[in-house]
Amino acid sequence: MKRTCSIVFCLFILILFSGCLSRQDNGNETEAAEYLGIELTPVSEQGNNAIKGTQFIDKDAYRLRIDGMVERPANLTYDQITTYTPVSKVVTLNCVEGWSFTAKWTGVPLKKLFDDTGIGENVTTVIFYSTDGYSTSHGLDYLIDNNIMLAYRINDITLSQDRGFPLQLVAEGKYGYKWAKWIDHIELVNASYKGYWESRGYNNKGDFGGPPFE
Repeated sequence: MKRTCSIVFCLFILILFSGCLSRQDNGNETEAAEYLGIELTPVSEQGNNAIKGTQFIDKDAYRLRIDGMVERPANLTYDQITTYTPVSKVVTLNCVEGWSFTAKWTGVPLKKLFDDTGIGENVTTVIFYSTDGYSTSHGLDYLIDNNIMLAYRINDITLSQDRGFPLQLVAEGKYGYKWAKWIDHIELVNASYKGYWESRGYNNKGDFGGPPFE
């Protein structure tokens, strides 16, 4: 009886401390609970919005098109994108609805992609299009100066379909509606552009802490 109780107690302790190390096992991937001493919000507890529900994208058929005012238009596969040297950063997404979450994002800086495509003269704006018809834009200088990335991992696990697989824009310092998901097209232009929510009255800059509406 004592031996049985000891075994049960040991199993309890093992499970308890395992929960401190990780929160979710996604196949062969384990979700990180913290990074650089910063506690991360579990994916299961993160807010999530979409205009047409979850998009389901075939990784093998997926292509990221980069065009507009570029010197060398690109049509990148998922594998090509993930072969770039990745960067990781903890960034908080703040929604205009009042909720937020903090996550470790891993992906490729847009600057690396633009170094390969080349940037045309007088480009001011970058437009991001999603498979569900969503779109938003950012100033080129903001993207480059802040080393903004396209993330394909969150808390050390691959983005799931409902989280924006294959790519989500990590628009640091901006409200959540500027964080496009399911991105399949990036266009560089020299004019302003109002995306899905911006054309419906939301502030086109979308700076967190600033006015959400124009």
